[in-house]
Amino acid sequence: MLRTRGPRLPPTDHGLLLGRLCRRLFPPALGLGRGEPGRPAGRPVSGGRGRGWLQPTGHDTGVQVYNSLTRRKDPLIVANAEAASWYSCGPTVYDHAHLGHACSYVRFDIIRRILTKVFGCNVVMVMGVTDVDDKIIKRANEMNISPTSLASFYEEDFKQDMAALKVLPPTVYLRVTENIPQIISFIEGIIANGHAYSTQKGNVYFDLKSRGDKYGKLVGVAPDPVGEPVDSDKRHPSDFALWKAAKPQEIFWTSPWGDGRPGWHIECSAMSSLMFGGQLDLHSGGIDLAFPHHENEIAQCEAFHRCKQWGNYFLHSGHLHIKGKEEKMSKSLKNYITIKDFLKKFSPDVFRLFCMRSNYRSAIDYSDSSMQDTQRLLLGVTSFVEDARAYMRGQLACASVREDQLWERLANTKVAVKAAFADDFDTPRAVDAIMSLIHHGNRQLKAVTKETAGPRSPAVFGATVSYIEQFLETVGISLANQQFVSGESSSATLHGVVEELVHFRQKVRQYALATKEASRDVRHQQLLERQPLLEACDALRRGLAIHGINIKDRSSTTSTWELLDQRTKEHIPGS
Repeated sequence: MLRTRGPRLPPTDHGLLLGRLCRRLFPPALGLGRGEPGRPAGRPVSGGRGRGWLQPTGHDTGVQVYNSLTRRKDPLIVANAEAASWYSCGPTVYDHAHLGHACSYVRFDIIRRILTKVFGCNVVMVMGVTDVDDKIIKRANEMNISPTSLASFYEEDFKQDMAALKVLPPTVYLRVTENIPQIISFIEGIIANGHAYSTQKGNVYFDLKSRGDKYGKLVGVAPDPVGEPVDSDKRHPSDFALWKAAKPQEIFWTSPWGDGRPGWHIECSAMSSLMFGGQLDLHSGGIDLAFPHHENEIAQCEAFHRCKQWGNYFLHSGHLHIKGKEEKMSKSLKNYITIKDFLKKFSPDVFRLFCMRSNYRSAIDYSDSSMQDTQRLLLGVTSFVEDARAYMRGQLACASVREDQLWERLANTKVAVKAAFADDFDTPRAVDAIMSLIHHGNRQLKAVTKETAGPRSPAVFGATVSYIEQFLETVGISLANQQFVSGESSSATLHGVVEELVHFRQKVRQYALATKEASRDVRHQQLLERQPLLEACDALRRGLAIHGINIKDRSSTTSTWELLDQRTKEHIPGS
């Protein structure tokens, strides 16, 4: 079994570089020496759950965000709009990530994109990776490999899954094993400030009673601990471990208290403080992390930095449930779907839109039918965009368009979407506004014969398409016809081949239907003779649809096509 002994490891190069940058961006300085007594700049907010919360001073983003510290919506104010500090609890890397993990990371990725692109707030995001842990050690023993090898493999696997889901990487990943000296220094600081103690067995515990009534900012009253062993060396049952004495055949590091490894909660506190010092704008994670993990992080950081408020805003995402069950998706319950298996059936864009259809704080029910509903919704957006483009190119003849109504609808939609985003990132309301805009656009795109077509109004549809694409790009969604096409052939080659094929089919179809100058009897005979050509055209259209290519016959002389998500065999509604 791998053991680690000897001199403490220096921080990684990427951590040092970002640390130097952060010293200039995040007051106070990031040194892990004990902070001075004090409090972050701000003012007390009284009343209700938020009593004692200090509203920060700095840049008001214009967003009202639900803050788990106050259990209400508060104005999101960051210390520096050019470098808003955000710490995200990352994975414990002992197995493949599943859709429950994906849901949380995708939801916060959408929020990060909105903050950056809509409200002009540049985010510096740090994600901690737990690469030493009881679960990692247990799984490594079962597989007869080192914990380091296991953690390295699943960390890379996690990053590949996040890339496949189009989740932006954090500014920097920090691994626990590469920051052991900093974690030890952090624990020493908490001990020196009178909030932790070491034992003869080599453990170090946080002294919860030393916090008095300051503990419980997220959950109110901490639940009583259960299942405490009779030989526990804690002073109080509710105290929690900062440093765990080494067990036989386990990986360990040397420390002032003997060989061992960090407790879970201390890791995030130390790594966040390494980057951002004694004040943090945003902290995020799943709702299951609120207690005890985030609650203990708060206690540790406020004890180390000797401040009244370390983290200003805590954002928690709801669980992903299997539809019809009350339990969350988790490995322990063996009811999970891996991200890789999911992406064999649906695209990352469909999952992203699925996540947007509910508030990030709410629990969300997963089922194949709900994914298919979302898939049809996204395909409907694609269909409208392609129809609007066909109209702009003159390939789709319509009656007179109520241009003034569409311009007004577009302007109102822009206002509604931004207002929804500013209201705790209300993505369901924003999606509804976009779908309403598409509904009104579709009502104006009813095809008619060229003889009855009215004056054309391409500009308003161009502006509408541009805004819809901008909205989707903001939240990280690609339309079906813009998604990457896998395989050896490039996307450009595929488009060229399909273009030629559709053009050839259009010529055949045009010839089969061109009987206007003949007499009635001759025309009837020609149609009978050419019927096999029309049937072949229809068969080709159906065949290509199976491969995700949808042909639309706009008239007897014009046809257009669109590339659908290849994970679905469904046609776009109305095609």
